[in-house]
Amino acid sequence: MAPDVNVLFITADQWRGDCLSAAAHPVVRTPHLDALAAAGVSFRRHFAQAAPCGPSRAALYTGMYLMNHRSVLNGTPLDARHDNVALVARRLGYEPALFGYTDTSVDPRTVPPGDERLTRYEGVLPGFDPVCHLPESEPVAWLDWMRADGVDVPEKWRPFVDCGAPDAPWRTRYDAAHSQTRFLTERLMAWVDGRSGAGGGGGRVGGGATGGWFAHLSFLRPHPPFLAPAPYDTMFDPAWVPAPVRAATRGEEGGQHPLLGVMIDHPFLKSPDDEQEQRELQATYYGMLAEVDDHIGMLLDWLESSGQAERTIVIFTSDHGENLGDHYMLHKLGWFDQSYNVPLIVRGPGVTAGGVVASFTEHVDVLPTICELLGAEVPLQCDGRPLTPWLRGETPDTWRRETHFEFDFRDPDSPLLESAFGLTLEECALAVLRDDHGKYVQFSGYPALPSIFFDIDADPAQIRNVADDPEYAATVLAYAQRMLAWRMQHTERTLTGMKLTMHAGLVERNAPRR
Repeated sequence: MAPDVNVLFITADQWRGDCLSAAAHPVVRTPHLDALAAAGVSFRRHFAQAAPCGPSRAALYTGMYLMNHRSVLNGTPLDARHDNVALVARRLGYEPALFGYTDTSVDPRTVPPGDERLTRYEGVLPGFDPVCHLPESEPVAWLDWMRADGVDVPEKWRPFVDCGAPDAPWRTRYDAAHSQTRFLTERLMAWVDGRSGAGGGGGRVGGGATGGWFAHLSFLRPHPPFLAPAPYDTMFDPAWVPAPVRAATRGEEGGQHPLLGVMIDHPFLKSPDDEQEQRELQATYYGMLAEVDDHIGMLLDWLESSGQAERTIVIFTSDHGENLGDHYMLHKLGWFDQSYNVPLIVRGPGVTAGGVVASFTEHVDVLPTICELLGAEVPLQCDGRPLTPWLRGETPDTWRRETHFEFDFRDPDSPLLESAFGLTLEECALAVLRDDHGKYVQFSGYPALPSIFFDIDADPAQIRNVADDPEYAATVLAYAQRMLAWRMQHTERTLTGMKLTMHAGLVERNAPRR
C-alpha cells in the first residue's frame, strides 16, 4: 500500500470475545463496533497468547509466542533485540504515536543502573512516540486535564479514580465528559488535526512530507475497577445479565485442580458471593464496554467527516479477556477461554465488507497482517501468519485447527506459590492446546501440578477435568504429543533458517509457519 495510508490500531483492555452484540451476546450492545465489523472482517475465535497485560501485549506487538519473547510477567523485561509493530511502522516512514500505554518493561541491559524505568513495568514499546503516555499508575495528563476543566481532583487521586460515588457505588466520581476514554479520544483527534495543519487531512511521515499517520490508541477500559460514569452505570439492568458459567459450588469448581483451588479463594480473584453484587458487577462491565463503543463510534464518524475513512486501516482488539465471575473468578489468569478469547475486527482499503471468520486466529497473526497490509516484510521472528487472505474474502488453503496460549505464574519477588506447591521458579507455568473438541493444559510443575483435559464436546463449559479418567488416556496422550510437537516446531528461529556454506556463503530460507 502507498505510504499515505493511515493506521488506527485500537486496543481496549480486558474485553471478552463474546461481548459484542454482533456476536449475539444476550445483553451487550455495541452498535459502533458492529458497524465496524459490517464494513470489514470480524474474527470470532481470536485468542490472545498470554495474560496479564504485559505478556499479552508483548505477543501482540512482536508476533511471538510467550515461550519465545519471554516477557512472562508484568515487569519482566522485553528483550531489546525483538522487532515490533512500532519499529516496523517507523521503517516504513511513519512516526508511530502512542495514546495510552503498552505496558512494556525495559530491557535493563539497555539503560544505566538506577534508571527510573527500572522501577516500573509500564514503559513504552520501543519505536513509539509517547504523544500521550497514560500509564495506569500515573495518569498525570488525564488528571491535569480534568483539573484544568474545573474538576476537583484531590492530590491523593487514587480513591477519586478507583472508588465509586458515595450515593452510587458502581458509578465513577467523574462524569462521562471527563472520563479517561473521552480524554484519549479527543487527544488522538487533536493530534491528527494538528499534524495535518488543516483540520484532519492526514499526518506526516519521514522526511517531513505530508502523508499517512500511524496511531496506537490503547484504552484502559473496561479494565477494573468496575465503575462506569453515568449514564453507562445504569444502562443495563442487573436482572438481565446471563448467569456465570461455573460448577454448582465453589468447592466443586476448585476441586478441578490444585492451582484453581488456591486461585478461586484468593481475595483479589474470587467473584462476589452475593448474587446481586455479581449481577451488578456484570451490568457495570457491560456499561463500561458501551462507553468505549460510543467513543469508537465518535472516532469512526470523525474519520468519515474528515475524509480519511477510505484510506485508514482500523484494527480493534483487546490484550486479553475477563473471567467476570465465570468459574467463580474475576480478572484474567489460568486456562479458561474467558481470559484469552478476545475480539478482532479489521476494516480498511481493500478489506471485504461483512466477513466473519470462525477459524482459530491469534494475536501473533496481527503484526504479520499489518506488515502485509502496508507492504512490509514480515519479521522472521513472527510465529503467526498474515490474516490478509480472509481480509480479501478468501480462505487460506491451510490454517491452524487449534489455538495455543500460556500463563506464567512465577514471581521473582515472591516465592508464595513456589512454597505452596514445592516448585522452582521455572515450574510455575502452564501451556494450553485448545481445539474444537478438547483442551489440554500442561504444567511445567508436573507432577505436583497435574495436567488438565476437558472434553469440549461433552463439557463445553469446561468444568469437569477428565485428565485422569482411564477412558480418556489415549486422547490425553495424543494431545500431549501434539503440544510437544507444536512447541518444537515453534521455538525461536531467528538464525535457524541460515547456513554458512563454502559454495555460496550465507544461505537463508524463510519458510512459512503452519
